[in-house]
Amino acid sequence: MSTTHAAPDRENLRDLAVSVAAEAGELAARGQAGITVLDTKSSPTDVVTEMDRATEDLVRSRLLAARPDDAILGEEGGDEGGTSGVRWVVDPIDGTVNYLYGQPDWAVSIAAEIDGVVVAAAVNVPGRGEAYEAVLGGGARLNGRVLEAPPAVPLEQALVATGFGYFPERRVHQARVLSEVIAHIRDIRRGGSAAVDLTGLAVGRANAYYERGLHAWDWSAPGLVASEAGLRVGGPGGGPPSEDLVIAARPELHDALEALLRPLGADTDG
Repeated sequence: MSTTHAAPDRENLRDLAVSVAAEAGELAARGQAGITVLDTKSSPTDVVTEMDRATEDLVRSRLLAARPDDAILGEEGGDEGGTSGVRWVVDPIDGTVNYLYGQPDWAVSIAAEIDGVVVAAAVNVPGRGEAYEAVLGGGARLNGRVLEAPPAVPLEQALVATGFGYFPERRVHQARVLSEVIAHIRDIRRGGSAAVDLTGLAVGRANAYYERGLHAWDWSAPGLVASEAGLRVGGPGGGPPSEDLVIAARPELHDALEALLRPLGADTDG
């Protein structure tokens, strides 16, 4: 016998994400001083701290207490099934290396999917005092203020944010791509957190962003914030964001940046 669930209210999912991300951000911020590396994952540069795991444990417990039938995909705890049609996508601390070194650019990201579509999001950046939120079709906000990304600029005037993967071979290839890109743009910024970079586009800290090797927990919540602020967030060939490539910018600049990246093999490891 199948069970039919009423479609959840997107605003309610957003409100839950905002509340939990704020609590998780406070926990992680308190634990940042004196933090130690607990383990490494894919490579020696891919670190996980005790606070990554403690923060994700808090997020999971709060979400499941409120909605026990939901599924959760978390960076540290993996995929936990559910029956409601809602899945939460969680990055407890995006920008762990920044976090480890006492830098402010790290974030707690929580997104809610319904049948695979991200419909609500919260990104909390404690080091900047910023709480982003978004609902699919309902706009994005920062600390309660409606967000609209600045207009596009020509490619040669664009400040472009990017990041690097964890595997040495990928990083070398990404550096080669970057050496070609930088001749065609205003400048590059490498902040160390996809969530902070993507949400930063919505407030004008950069004009565009691209990166290969991200996962769903890296782009789901901040990607919705960016797209609801008027940016296009996509992947190779006009498709959705993927591990192969994420590009975000105003549509005109998005097209120009993708055209620049495509022949350089930005979506491959060379």
